[in-house]
Amino acid sequence: MRTTLENPSQYLSGTAKWILVGTALSCALLEIIDSTVVAVARPDMMGSLGATTLEIAWVISAYAIGNVITVPLSAMLSNLFGRKVYFTASVVLFTFSSLMCGLSSGLWMLVFWRFIQGLGGGGLLSTAQSIISDAFPPKELATATAIFGVGLMVGPAIGPVMGGYITDNWSWNWIFFINVPIGIVAAFLSWSFVPNLAEAVKPKRMDWWGILFLIIGLCSLQYFLEEGTNKYWFESSEIIIIFIVAITGLTAFVWRELTIDEPAVNIKLYKNFNLAVGHLLNLILGMMIVGMFFIFPLFTQVTLNWSATQQGVFLISGTIASAFAMIFVSKVVLKKLNNTITAIIGVILFSLFIILLSFSSPDSSEKNFFWPFIISGFGRAFLMVPLMSMALSGLRGKDLAQATGLSNIMRQLGSAIGIALMGIYLNHESVFVRSNMLGNINLYNNTVIDRITAYTQKFISAGYSIDDANRVAYQIIDNTLTKQQQIVCYDNAYMAVGLVILICIPLILLIRNKKII
Repeated sequence: MRTTLENPSQYLSGTAKWILVGTALSCALLEIIDSTVVAVARPDMMGSLGATTLEIAWVISAYAIGNVITVPLSAMLSNLFGRKVYFTASVVLFTFSSLMCGLSSGLWMLVFWRFIQGLGGGGLLSTAQSIISDAFPPKELATATAIFGVGLMVGPAIGPVMGGYITDNWSWNWIFFINVPIGIVAAFLSWSFVPNLAEAVKPKRMDWWGILFLIIGLCSLQYFLEEGTNKYWFESSEIIIIFIVAITGLTAFVWRELTIDEPAVNIKLYKNFNLAVGHLLNLILGMMIVGMFFIFPLFTQVTLNWSATQQGVFLISGTIASAFAMIFVSKVVLKKLNNTITAIIGVILFSLFIILLSFSSPDSSEKNFFWPFIISGFGRAFLMVPLMSMALSGLRGKDLAQATGLSNIMRQLGSAIGIALMGIYLNHESVFVRSNMLGNINLYNNTVIDRITAYTQKFISAGYSIDDANRVAYQIIDNTLTKQQQIVCYDNAYMAVGLVILICIPLILLIRNKKII
């Protein structure tokens, strides 16, 4: 299968092609930005809605659960309704639910509309990737991959900055209202330019059991990963039950899809060796990369006292480097080096970036992280472009649509698993590091005694009583210990991720390079 347009003899060209690509990319950006922008606005939402920290977390969890339902089903829904109708409907649903999120006056009303927004957003992301890939002939797949990759890189960087600016200058409601005019224009362009799949065939019957098992399995797994830390994992009977339901649902889903003629999600595509290895790498890289970018804001804001806006603005430099590198890799590097070598260089560069972060100290500032994040931008580009190209090589049309849906769900699950594992690691590492450090703070350590004495005398000179001065001195020592403990924990986490990500190299060597014509 060489094309997916209604006219199978040629691909779109000129202005129509780039309007199509721009429309798909802007819709993907909307979805990605909205998955990150809310995190910055949570404190403002809590105050406005009277919600607790655990309650407001559902605003993010509801969106993620909506996403995991529609992402893997996007290809089937595109076949059922036609890609033009389905994609445009997803844009309309996302836009309308954004408006309703902004108008929400209560927490659970907002959670409900965030779930609906997630359903629409899941349809945008996977379908946008297949639209962009189908807009280019097979030999230009690397270019299509680079364009979509730019959206994956830019979205998470823009989201926190936009969220911080909007909440600081207006209110949290506007992080949703801003989607409305963009969504209206995107819906018009989508209906005007998005083509249907030429070979799309409506299923003779719906795979309702497969859809049900998928929803039960993925939603339970997402809930397990989102709420496990708050409920102390398997110490909670609720989490144990949810985990059993997730495993049962996913097992039933896989069995169903392998034994039915017209599955809702064609997991038989994993007979394609490159696709299977590529998606396994997607899962691992999602765990490593997203897990690392999850802890970096915590490190800078909690330990180094950066503001959310300061942290978001800083990430822009690495994003610009990544966007430039994506185009550079697709247009220059892959003409000189094969996909395998390019991807291995990417792993090494990204590993180097994370290891450099492991040398952070209490005095670290933006200038200490600037070059590591530039290296990160190039590492992600060198890694993502060839991997996605190799995994999708030879797939077109409905198979490509199914493959991109599976790719995105693997990346999203990898992200959720990575964040959960990183949270577990930091909690355990924090206890271990603090217990070791506390052993050095005692009355037999001259350095500690000298420091406490100096602080106590300083506060006595400032007019404090002896007891108050001594209490404040011990509090300063405890605060210093906590900061040192946090830095050591984060540095150890960076070093661990930097070394673990090297396991991707043997997997990359398994992928078979194919000549794309």
